[in-house]
Amino acid sequence: MAVREVEPVRLDTNRLEQLAETGYYNPYTMFDWPDAIEPDLPWMSESLTTLAGTPMWDELNREQQIALTKYEAINFFSLNIHGIRELMSEVVMRIHEPTYANVSEFLHHFIGEENEHMWFFAKFCLRYGGKLYPAQPTLKAGSVDHLSQAAREMIVFARILIFEEVVDYYNAHMATDQSLPHIAREINRVHHVDESRHVAFGRMVFTNLLEQVAKRDPDEVPVVAEYLESYLRYSIGTLYNPAAYRDAGIPDALALRRRALKHPARDEAHEQILKRTRKFLSKSGVGRELIK
Repeated sequence: MAVREVEPVRLDTNRLEQLAETGYYNPYTMFDWPDAIEPDLPWMSESLTTLAGTPMWDELNREQQIALTKYEAINFFSLNIHGIRELMSEVVMRIHEPTYANVSEFLHHFIGEENEHMWFFAKFCLRYGGKLYPAQPTLKAGSVDHLSQAAREMIVFARILIFEEVVDYYNAHMATDQSLPHIAREINRVHHVDESRHVAFGRMVFTNLLEQVAKRDPDEVPVVAEYLESYLRYSIGTLYNPAAYRDAGIPDALALRRRALKHPARDEAHEQILKRTRKFLSKSGVGRELIK
């Protein structure tokens, strides 16, 4: 994939590279994987489940509530796996293109770390849940296919950034939730530490590419803003997996998903999840206030 129409992305990533090197760990030996998880422990923070704050959560018996945390944790980790696979493929295609030559050293760290993340998320799901959920349909990008190369590149890195920031919101919370099994806390903690570097890098690349678009094709900025708003909503929607409801023994899974997504408590939760990202996008000049 040639991206020579885009100006080279020149960033100082020395500090991020040093942090990646000094914080390096071997994921294949660092985790203590128990044979099984205590049956009465939630696998995901109950406040982060897709029914939290609604009467639908209270309508579940305790067995169903625990089961929902289990299968929504499997869904969350599965989303991580599929998201990592997508972002890795995008980065691998760009790593030594002239546009990204200046940041290729950090991109090698990025790819290595993401591959390891994919491994430990999958190990948790398969070892304790016996399954991964399939990848969900992706948001079509047809509405932005006509944009300049720089704008399309910016959208690629914006999608990666949004994915990482949404995931990190969950990781940061669950890393310190003492109600969770130790292995679940550790996986979330380790991922959160690595993602702090990836988010910092993603914001730097996004900002650089946005400056190029704003300078050369300013009329494209509102189009990008509208697409990113759709992608934020899409990202939230993937957390509501009817297959997880069915596996938790909850009937009428599709109807439940619709009810949950429309509940005011969930709207408030979504705003909290996306608060940091929306603030960054608005400050950058591509917030939802640009959408007509």
